[in-house]
Amino acid sequence: MSNVELLSMGLKHVEAVVSLSRLCFSHPWSEDAFKEELSNTLALYTVAAIDGKVIGYGGLWTILDEGHITNIAVHPEFQGQGIASLILHNLEVRCKEKGILSLTLEVRASNYKAQGLYSKFGFVIQGLRKNYYEDPVEDALILWKNPI
Repeated sequence: MSNVELLSMGLKHVEAVVSLSRLCFSHPWSEDAFKEELSNTLALYTVAAIDGKVIGYGGLWTILDEGHITNIAVHPEFQGQGIASLILHNLEVRCKEKGILSLTLEVRASNYKAQGLYSKFGFVIQGLRKNYYEDPVEDALILWKNPI
């Protein structure tokens, strides 16, 4: 989508990101958690906005030369329009600029839509975390992309 603006997450975005997290995840992060990420020197967060309205976000932690994707969410009204791809690409570019060599994440075993996104970006399944998720209890697939 050509009218999507990608921005580094700032304090002014936190309220919208929290609302989006509540809408998209069974265990959403709190406002305090997102505010803490803003001061975390190891965290990178990107928001996608249209006309100033946050419609998606994604974040990761950088640990040495690895990036661990913590979450990517897109408002249901905007899913399937390439927003998550824009966010993930933006995070990859920012990681490359910081010298990050590989990316990892966990994804619900039943989240085929997200798995398709990550596969499109070259992530491969490297492991399994049994009963990692709650509400409902579910395994997580561990995905890696190396190099990014």
